[in-house]
Amino acid sequence: MGGVALSGEERDFLDRVVETIYTNPFSVTRELVRGEFSGGADGGHHFAAIAPPLEALLDRLEGRGVRRFDHLAGADRDRLRHAWLFLAYHRCVEALDDHIEAQMAAPEEPQAVPFAGEVIGELTARGFVRAEAVRYFALFFQLRRAYYFIDRALIGPSPSMAELRRALWNCVFTEDARLYDAYLWNRMEDFSTLLLGETGTGKGAAAAIGRSGFIPFDPRSERFAERFTATFTAANLEQFPEGVLESELFGHRKGAFTGATDHHQGLFERCSPYGSLFLDEIGEASASIQIKLLKVLQERGFAPVGSRQEKRFSGRLIAATNRTLAELRAGGFRDDFYFRLSSQVVTVPPLRRRLAESAEELPRLVELLLERTLGAPHPELTERVLAVIRRDVPADYPWPGNVRELEQAVRRVLLAQQCRPELVEAGGAGWGERLAAGELTAQELLAEYCAMLHRRFGTYEEVARRTGLDRRTAKKYVQLGTGSGEETRGGGTS
Repeated sequence: MGGVALSGEERDFLDRVVETIYTNPFSVTRELVRGEFSGGADGGHHFAAIAPPLEALLDRLEGRGVRRFDHLAGADRDRLRHAWLFLAYHRCVEALDDHIEAQMAAPEEPQAVPFAGEVIGELTARGFVRAEAVRYFALFFQLRRAYYFIDRALIGPSPSMAELRRALWNCVFTEDARLYDAYLWNRMEDFSTLLLGETGTGKGAAAAIGRSGFIPFDPRSERFAERFTATFTAANLEQFPEGVLESELFGHRKGAFTGATDHHQGLFERCSPYGSLFLDEIGEASASIQIKLLKVLQERGFAPVGSRQEKRFSGRLIAATNRTLAELRAGGFRDDFYFRLSSQVVTVPPLRRRLAESAEELPRLVELLLERTLGAPHPELTERVLAVIRRDVPADYPWPGNVRELEQAVRRVLLAQQCRPELVEAGGAGWGERLAAGELTAQELLAEYCAMLHRRFGTYEEVARRTGLDRRTAKKYVQLGTGSGEETRGGGTS
């Protein structure tokens, strides 16, 4: 549109808008955003304070005849394009949140998205071609989903949790979402993630990534191509004996081996093409399994046991281990597999570190765990549970089972108004009294001893060395001694 251009002040304002809206939201506080864009109010999302002054500017531009971004030229066109994208997202955040909640409430039923046509229509009216507008609507949904799962599932004010949330967002969108939008939105399956953390810490982080992938939108059916509730598949490698692990991962054909009476789809085949497969305890994978997994990562292909038919894995791989990198390499973890697996390495902090960093961490976690258990927040009950935990649990207790152990403690308080003796550290009074009274079985004695060694030295390898057990056996007894045995096999939590 001839003769229309932005003023220097308008350009400066829009440049600040663009720089802010593509920033990792977990790298900047809402307070800083409100301070940067004075006059804006907090609202339904991290950058909501930008909307009021931005809407005022765009209204003024419309008064000058600028109703589409292609009414301007060059860099001004790009500035306006980003501004209208942001406002379209801002205006549908509440509806997107409602859709997420509805899908969570009915995970098996694909939910219609009746408001999509309005959002897509708004974008096309501002100069976006229809196919582009449809893709951006799917991107809006991805942005909101990722924020929802990272912010709500991985709570806690401690610095280490803040860093975890920032790192997980980068795993989905990179630090600058403009790079993601331009080049990577349909290529993220090539970026595997390795989570490092103790038992009981990893699954919540993996699920946040796994449920946050890009899912195309189909305007004809008014539905997304896949339910996000079906995009995260998790398995703990320790729960499968070595002889059946390959079949569980890659599937098998009928007659492939004795007992293979039918075809079996493995985890890689069952994983949604828009989803992620999470393999917990990846450090336990044998060399032969590592080689097969490396082939999947490099070539995106695999063959079921007993078949020559190559199948394609279109999802994303996330893995976790409670070993350190040094322990992985010492335990036979292949370098080529590690480097292909670790596009992003994220460390998930243990609960004891989080509690040491922030006094508010425990109350927030107890509040969340009660809400998950009871379906709604109950502040008065939170205070009662906290009082019992603080009464019964030593202040320096290391919580070796992490959030999973705390969750069980909360449930024990609800049932019995106490959380002893299970939470007393191995080697404490409860153990000593039972030992002196001759009440411990040989298995319980070994379990308590292994748990004590693990608390003191921090690694399963050191427990194995000092007890003469192999690592798997040592780990089993540590988990028995900390009360996290069977629960550990389901993966970690936030």
